[in-house]
Amino acid sequence: MHIGLFFGSFNPVHVGHMVLANYMASFTDIEQVWFVVSPHNPLKEKSSLLNQNQRLHMVNLAIDDSTLLKSSNIEFGLPQPSYTINTLAHLKEKYPQHHFSLIIGEDNLESFTRWKNYEEILKQHLLYVYPRPHSNAGDLKHHKSVIMTEAPVIDISSTMIRQAIKDKKNVSYFVPPAVWQYLDEMNFYKK
Repeated sequence: MHIGLFFGSFNPVHVGHMVLANYMASFTDIEQVWFVVSPHNPLKEKSSLLNQNQRLHMVNLAIDDSTLLKSSNIEFGLPQPSYTINTLAHLKEKYPQHHFSLIIGEDNLESFTRWKNYEEILKQHLLYVYPRPHSNAGDLKHHKSVIMTEAPVIDISSTMIRQAIKDKKNVSYFVPPAVWQYLDEMNFYKK
């Protein structure tokens, strides 16, 4: 099976993530999208993250019983901080029957040459790139392993949602209903 790996903190998962994952599973040759919940992105401040199991739970609430979308906690057991190249090697070993591609935003493609062993990733995997506002994919968009998609441009971020909750704004339509209910019950991001 062709699996698209959608890495992220998902702090919290929001409707933009869901739209992009659904697009990749429905409009490309990716057969299933796995939300790979990152315990700690080396480029992000750890203190602002909810516990990894709470973020995984929110992803599971969001995907519900979808056959196209799955969650993965594969990085929870890997050394920290997690690097994509290591996770890919681990996944290929654990699931040799699957073929893995990466799903990344155009903004991440801009900085892709700073990723650990990025050349090796490009040799062994396809990158399905979704458009991001105010991004320029640069020269890598012409690489044979890069597929620029026509996914909807989503200008919603987890950072914006966290700030809005802190500011007591209604963001109930920015996250899946079950995720909103959980966020509200748990009082996440309110302080």
